[in-house]
Amino acid sequence: MAVRTRYVHTNLIAHDWRRLAAFYIQVMGCIPVLPARDLSGDWLERSTGVPGAAIQGMHLRLPGHGDQGPTLEVFQYNLAAHGSAPVPNRPGFAHIAFSVDDLQAACAAVLGAGGRAVGEIASTEIPGVGTISFAYVTDPEGNIIELQHWD
Repeated sequence: MAVRTRYVHTNLIAHDWRRLAAFYIQVMGCIPVLPARDLSGDWLERSTGVPGAAIQGMHLRLPGHGDQGPTLEVFQYNLAAHGSAPVPNRPGFAHIAFSVDDLQAACAAVLGAGGRAVGEIASTEIPGVGTISFAYVTDPEGNIIELQHWD
């Protein structure tokens, strides 16, 4: 029997949470959900399993879902673990996707705000659904974003 659930947020750990939040606000149309967070304490260390954990950041309401829609939680830890850059085909969470009206303009906005292209714009027909055009880009910290437009 499935547990009753409701999607709430996706967490994105940043090198510089303010800069990354500004990117998602200015380029992707996310809305800040105040207050900003400055969290620490034994409860955080116990829940995350990270000794000495302290985090700062904020939630950003994702566009298109109203005042109660899910958020992108952009946090920065006081002590960051380092790993390799994200790639589209690594197992686990790979990207966040945004539907856009103008794919070319959205790609240009991401690149102009410090992101980069991962691949190029491509289109295909999905039988019974429609034609999708999409591109993988990154935010300024290298996290992968899929920009998509359906016809």
